[in-house]
Amino acid sequence: MFQVIKKPLVTEKNTVHTTMGAYVFEVDRKATKVEVKSAVEKLFDVKVDSVRTMICRDRSRRVGAKYSKIKYWKKALVKLKAGEKIAIFEGA
Repeated sequence: MFQVIKKPLVTEKNTVHTTMGAYVFEVDRKATKVEVKSAVEKLFDVKVDSVRTMICRDRSRRVGAKYSKIKYWKKALVKLKAGEKIAIFEGA
């Protein structure tokens, strides 16, 4: 069994999603929408309305005189039912 949710993604753009009841997480590349939904519901004790997943493709990054490659990763935008909130994004 693998860990589905790796970490929450807190950026300025994702904070705007938070005000609309959607939260963004970095998830395992092999995780499906159903697995992400059940993991969020169990971990944060909330009801999930929908899950959208995106694969962020690999790209090159310059480090000094050399280039390194950043592997691709997957993120999930999880929309909660009305009235539900996740405490770690609210600062509690």
